[in-house]
Amino acid sequence: MTTNNIQDSVKNYYGEVLETKADLKTSACCPTEAMPKHLRPLVKNVHKEIKDKFYGCGSPIPHALEGMTVVDLGCGTGRDAYVLSQLVGPTGKVIGIDMTEEQLEVANRHVDYHMEKFGFNAPNIEFRHGLIEDLASAGLEDNSVDLVVSNCVINLSADKTKVFKEIFRVLKPGGEMYFSDVFSGRRIPKAIAEDDVLLGECLGGAMYTEDFRRALRNLGCLDYRVVSSGVIDIEDEELYAKAGMIDFYSLTVRTFKVDFEDICEDYGHVAYYNGTIPHAPHSFVLDDHHEFQTGMPVPVCGNTARMLADTRFASHFRVVGDFSTHFGPFDKGSDESKGNDLPAACC
Repeated sequence: MTTNNIQDSVKNYYGEVLETKADLKTSACCPTEAMPKHLRPLVKNVHKEIKDKFYGCGSPIPHALEGMTVVDLGCGTGRDAYVLSQLVGPTGKVIGIDMTEEQLEVANRHVDYHMEKFGFNAPNIEFRHGLIEDLASAGLEDNSVDLVVSNCVINLSADKTKVFKEIFRVLKPGGEMYFSDVFSGRRIPKAIAEDDVLLGECLGGAMYTEDFRRALRNLGCLDYRVVSSGVIDIEDEELYAKAGMIDFYSLTVRTFKVDFEDICEDYGHVAYYNGTIPHAPHSFVLDDHHEFQTGMPVPVCGNTARMLADTRFASHFRVVGDFSTHFGPFDKGSDESKGNDLPAACC
């Protein structure tokens, strides 16, 4: 199936076949984790039509976003974009990008409604028609945004490497890629990858975890972190007969546009969380094996130190140490390196 054929298939599935999220045949595009408590009131502020026609597999909305410029790839009808709009506030900006005109029409129709609901004098959100493989066509310049998020959309792309390349192009130094999507424990056979329904249900384009790691590595990103994970069940008998032999996962993943090493190296860094991130006064979760209690000293590897000190989190952490003295690989028996069994570039 060619790139254009895949795009046409996805447009048809999300623009014509699906009326609401109730029409989905699998749990691939449904949240595998509860919506964080602090986001639930923000979701309630979003118009019902947008929520009914929104499809996603997680909650890819990180902390500390006030005043940030955020891009939502494959924004659909804009549920996440409107939640982000509330979090970045009137001094921030949210740009939603999607190739499906039917969904963008819904998103754009409710801009004024939400700005009034949020109490903003001027829109801090806009929706643009474009391809996630070519963000320049949507007017995004190099080093121009603080955060790129995506909710179960990158799997729908026929050229995921281009997507990641574009993301790192538009991110500012220290910027973050934070997304939820469907992954698999093996490469997807051609018959499944070209099945219109399995593709539309986010299974046909699932990323093999090791190929994802390699794609980032080839772009110079040597570390990423799994924030949360869950197994996807295929309850539809017809689809299970086609793809039931493959293990599918919904993962929320984050990484940053900073200089990482390809393994966890020990330079003696110790991190202290200040407890200053909104809605996280007592602890902050960086990934599935890093939870920083407020005020508690935590030894971290060099890569984790950069995630905290060279990004928007810098003002919320005190990271003690530098890179002048190397103590070898970070202790693999420490809490720092205890994660799940899914592959990652570092700890």
